[in-house]
Amino acid sequence: MPDNDYLSRAEAVLAAVERAVDEAEADIELERSGNVLTLEFENRTKIIVNLQPPMREIWIAAKAGGFHYRFIDGEWRDTRTGTEFFSALTAYATEQAGEPVRFEP
Repeated sequence: MPDNDYLSRAEAVLAAVERAVDEAEADIELERSGNVLTLEFENRTKIIVNLQPPMREIWIAAKAGGFHYRFIDGEWRDTRTGTEFFSALTAYATEQAGEPVRFEP
C-alpha cells in the first residue's frame, strides 16, 4: 500500500477513535500527540493507539498486551490472530473502563 493510502486510512482510524471517546458515556480522557492517542480511564489505566508508518501498521498497547494491526482485505487486522481492530479495541476498553465502551469505523 502506498504511503499516502496508509496515512489516510490510518488517520481515519484515529479520527473514529476520537469520535467514539467523545461520544462515550464512560469517563475516558483522550490526549493526542502526533500519531499517538492515549486513552486514560477513571481507574488510571491507559490504552495507547499509535501509527507505525514504516511498518504500515497501527499498534495498540493495553493491559491485555501489545497488538499490531495491518490493513488486509479492507479491514485493520491483528497480524497474529486476525482480530479486527475496532472489535479488539472495544473489548480492551470495556475491560479497562469496567463498563461498555464501543468503537466503530
